[in-house]
Amino acid sequence: MKTLRLLAILPISLVMSLVFTEANLAQTPNVQINRTFQPDPLVLNGKSGGTVKSNCGNITTEPSQVIQVTESLPYLRLTVESQGKPTLLIDGPGGRFCVMADSSSGGKAELPGYWQAGRYTVHVGELSQQQFNYTLSISQKNK
Repeated sequence: MKTLRLLAILPISLVMSLVFTEANLAQTPNVQINRTFQPDPLVLNGKSGGTVKSNCGNITTEPSQVIQVTESLPYLRLTVESQGKPTLLIDGPGGRFCVMADSSSGGKAELPGYWQAGRYTVHVGELSQQQFNYTLSISQKNK
């Protein structure tokens, strides 16, 4: 009888687990960028840092942002600012890049340059063990 009850509960638990997993995946903001995106700069907000230690600071298991570049862009700049020491871990068609804030950048982590078309996952990390609100700016303007 106990085995039968367990077998009835197991499928329900599995379904609920999948529902919550799907909900978490759906929460990752997805942004499409092309040559005419507006406004420029596009400003996104979130929380930096996480529980996963990486070579690019502490990050979350899921990306902070997903950026879909729909056509190759000769120039695009991502800049992240926070009260802490933010990092950008970007994984895309051109490879994986880690950018850390430093004193010469005024405490910002920034990656400018050519961006080929494709899907980029962006983790906004933190060098300390804390989490901070961040502002991520995406622009085609060269300062």
